[in-house]
Amino acid sequence: MSDKYMDPSGNTEQFRAFAHAPEGAAPAAPASRVPLVAGIAVAVVLLVAVVAWLALG
Repeated sequence: MSDKYMDPSGNTEQFRAFAHAPEGAAPAAPASRVPLVAGIAVAVVLLVAVVAWLALG
């Protein structure tokens, strides 16, 4: 049974293209933190609501 995976480090042409790639092309844009902050805010509001419901109930 043959293995379809080809290691890119074993291909000289692909390695040279990677090594000589311009610096501006490699970095990706940083991920947005808005969903993380919104999720934490929702969790805090729910936690406060549960604590208040238990304290008053």
